[in-house]
Amino acid sequence: MTEAEIEANARSDPDNPPTDAAFWKNAQIYVPAPKHPMSLRLDPDVVAWFRAHGKGYQTRINAVLRAYMEAHKR
Repeated sequence: MTEAEIEANARSDPDNPPTDAAFWKNAQIYVPAPKHPMSLRLDPDVVAWFRAHGKGYQTRINAVLRAYMEAHKR
């Protein structure tokens, strides 16, 4: 596709309407805190299960730990 065709396709996509300055007026930049690198010992079957679900398994492990933490906050 040419650059013009790409632009035309993007403009005609109903799921991707163009934005203007008013759309971004109240936007805020959010920079998440950096992750804390650490070594963690997990059972091999737990790691295998998370890895079997594809890329991003460490992020999913973090999400499970976060959900547990949130559920137990008092």
